Amino acid sequence: PRHKCGNQKSCPRNYFAFKIVSGAANVVGPSICFEDMVLMSGVKNNIGRGLNIALVNGTTGQLLTTDTFDMYSG
Repeated sequence: PRHKCGNQKSCPRNYFAFKIVSGAANVVGPSICFEDMVLMSGVKNNIGRGLNIALVNGTTGQLLTTDTFDMYSG
């Protein structure tokens, strides 16, 4: 069976499914999936060098905002 975000097993009831991939240099970009919806990825063109963050409401699961913080440039 297929599980949300490509995880190996389903999450228990009342839990959110998510998957975070950090990426590998310039070869594979980072991505964030939440409840089977890709929030950040190279395809969506909303990732960057450094920390990629998606803020999600912990009760409703609604995406509030995404942002990137470039830790290299200071």
